[in-house]
Amino acid sequence: MRRLLFGAVVAALAPWGAAQAQTAADLAKGQNDTKNVLNYGMGYDLQRYSKLTKINKGNVGKLVPLWHYSLDDNRAEESQPIVHNGIIYITTHAATMAVEAKSGKQLWKTKIEYPPEVPRIVCCGIINRGVAIYDGKLFRTTLDAQVQALDAKTGKQLWKTKAAEFKEGYSMTVAPLVADGVVITGMSGAEFGTRGFIDGYNPQTGERMWRTYSVPMPGEPGGDTWPGDTAKLGGGSTWITGSYDPETKTVYWGIGNPGPFNAAVRKGDNLYTDSVLALDPQTGKIKWHYQFSPNDPFDYDSVAEMVLATINVGGKPTKVIINANRNGFFYVIDRATGKLIAANKYIAEVNWASGIDLKTGRPIETDVARKARAGEQVEVQPSLLGGKNWQPMSYDPTKNLAFANTLNFGLNYKSVPQEWKVGEWYLGIDLTLGFAFKPNTPRGYLKAIDPMTGKSKWQVPSDIPRFSGVLSTAGGVVFSGQLTGEFEAFDSDTGKKLWQFKTGSGIEGQPVTWEQDGVQYVAVTSGIGGVYSIFAGDERLAAVPPGGSLWVFGLPRQ
Repeated sequence: MRRLLFGAVVAALAPWGAAQAQTAADLAKGQNDTKNVLNYGMGYDLQRYSKLTKINKGNVGKLVPLWHYSLDDNRAEESQPIVHNGIIYITTHAATMAVEAKSGKQLWKTKIEYPPEVPRIVCCGIINRGVAIYDGKLFRTTLDAQVQALDAKTGKQLWKTKAAEFKEGYSMTVAPLVADGVVITGMSGAEFGTRGFIDGYNPQTGERMWRTYSVPMPGEPGGDTWPGDTAKLGGGSTWITGSYDPETKTVYWGIGNPGPFNAAVRKGDNLYTDSVLALDPQTGKIKWHYQFSPNDPFDYDSVAEMVLATINVGGKPTKVIINANRNGFFYVIDRATGKLIAANKYIAEVNWASGIDLKTGRPIETDVARKARAGEQVEVQPSLLGGKNWQPMSYDPTKNLAFANTLNFGLNYKSVPQEWKVGEWYLGIDLTLGFAFKPNTPRGYLKAIDPMTGKSKWQVPSDIPRFSGVLSTAGGVVFSGQLTGEFEAFDSDTGKKLWQFKTGSGIEGQPVTWEQDGVQYVAVTSGIGGVYSIFAGDERLAAVPPGGSLWVFGLPRQ
């Protein structure tokens, strides 16, 4: 009898155990897995493209909300849902939740307790961007610069590892990446005079396996690009998840701006800020780097998604990275070598550089950049929020088009002296001068961009810029969201708006889609409070209430 009972228990648990075992092979096939969303970016390539067609340009106008779930949070909601076997895993800065995908029923919720001084340390929004899933575990980061592992079935904490001291200005909002069995994380804090890094952790124990600094010290490769001891406060945050090529076992991770913004105090290229690093996931060793904006004075942070694609270059299919950089240029880079293939403007106005030299890979700077370094006041285009900020674009490989929410305004810039004090802002610019907005001009566009030319096939204006992620599908639909709360669907061929639904708050989340039991679902978080809302002074957003929620949409049930 005991043997029979034991056998019955094992048999009952076996299906759940098999269902919970997310392997490296599962993650590597994530971009083709239409029944789950296992990767940040809906695939290691970060293309945020789905092959699903049940929701398409012909019927998306019938889309309805199936349920929504309160995140019990009044901050910006930028988390991307992870979906596995009918369960959605979602985060806020203060909690991780598991929710039944069909019904919205909460299965478990694990809260994070923070010291009271943590929120004032964070730069640009008290947020979290999501979890990674692997081997029955969830991995996330926390505002007080720790990395946490949870049991995916119960939410129980398995381990927690301190990455850095938050009182020194370090924080973490990044969704981890699991690559070749290693949990890889980045950090935030360049605005506080920190020194950036990327870490690799053992997923079973939480032991840190390696650390690669994004700012080298004197005597290290690249250390000679920093004068004196300025590298110690050099910035180089790493707060957006990298992409991964399982075939070559290479991680591609974007690096943020140097600190302080005042470039006069750190003369030199300031490697590896404003760069992309190609890394070995087992060791963190740098294989190659490419720097977008050497000695950057304008906060042209290059952390945003490094999308992996195969495109035609000179008649030959070529594996590349594509990146809509904050500096206003759209880059195509050979991902095997780091060689620059193309770099063109993708927004109307870029005045700090006239172009990018394809031979050297360096920007051809104008007097605007030179005057800014000399301490003169200038109006620079784009602003410190960039031609595109962190909000991820989507890439449709069948159309060779990138769909991106772009920005259309400048900044009144002037550098000022500033001393570094631990845990305080370390910028070195006069922020009171504010943004340079043009009257009666849209502040943003959703664009369909040709990566090789930077030219738009179509663009949809928005008076208040969109700050949500973008999702595209084989059904010919592009999903995006407005800070005023509208979740929208567009025709990917023409840009025509096909549908919208007003959620309860502004949308800064990252939409995803999957199929379950023959039904295609689309999910996105709603909740205002990110960088534009904090710093732009846009009075039109005063009427948008805070309040985080997760929305799931589908076609009406028959």
